[in-house]
Amino acid sequence: MDPVLLKTLQGRALVVRRYIVGMLRNASAGSLFSSFSAVELLVWLYGAVLRTGPGGADEDNRDRFVLSRVSAAPALYAVLAERGFFGRDELWSYARLGSLLQAAPECPRTPGVDVSCGAPGMGAGIALGLALSLKDDQLAAHVFCLLGAEELGMGATWEALAAVRAPENLTLIVECPETPSCGRGTPGGGDWAADRLSAMGCRVAHADGHDYASLEEAGSSLSGLENRSDGRFRVVLARTVLGRGLPSLRECPLDEASVLDSQITELLIRGLEDVPS
Repeated sequence: MDPVLLKTLQGRALVVRRYIVGMLRNASAGSLFSSFSAVELLVWLYGAVLRTGPGGADEDNRDRFVLSRVSAAPALYAVLAERGFFGRDELWSYARLGSLLQAAPECPRTPGVDVSCGAPGMGAGIALGLALSLKDDQLAAHVFCLLGAEELGMGATWEALAAVRAPENLTLIVECPETPSCGRGTPGGGDWAADRLSAMGCRVAHADGHDYASLEEAGSSLSGLENRSDGRFRVVLARTVLGRGLPSLRECPLDEASVLDSQITELLIRGLEDVPS
């Protein structure tokens, strides 16, 4: 990966993590670990992959993104604000009644959000339908969908994967978050997800979900297949770590449901000033 781009993405990830802490503090909401684990994936997509931007949000040929893993919505909002889709001040109203930024992304309420998606397991089918529609309209737009590994155990996801031949303009990214108590061979680990996807005949590329070079390599290995109409879904299987990038707070251990008070928020922001993403 280009060193200049790499440094830019790393800087963005750090800014995004600071935004997430502030958002969740103001909203008294959880999803801290899920949001942090998805940061590099979203920063990479919006900084190096997706052909989209605030100036071209209405262009038919822009790429589309579907967030099926809704627990990462705070990370998506922080990335969209950093990329200029809306003002940073909107972040502090996250999850409030009437806000642009609801707990589940809404289109067209939220600038930069292409698809409303709230129920787990529905994103793959929505992304598939969107990709087929764009293909029928002969548009040069690609659809990317971020799912959580747990969604591979849901019937709606398998119905989408088994229903039709996959269009060439669709890429699924499955995030496999791992914790110290969740090994690679368990439902939270990548081997379990890889086995399920392979059984469905998907083309799977593996990546470290926190390493931009690894993500770029995985994406490149699948992009060369776009002109091959073999009907197989292209999937990037990205291993991540829940809470990746969170400063360690020995006095107050955090978890996914932690609600941040002013003291913890200050400690996290201070820790994120010098911690690389």
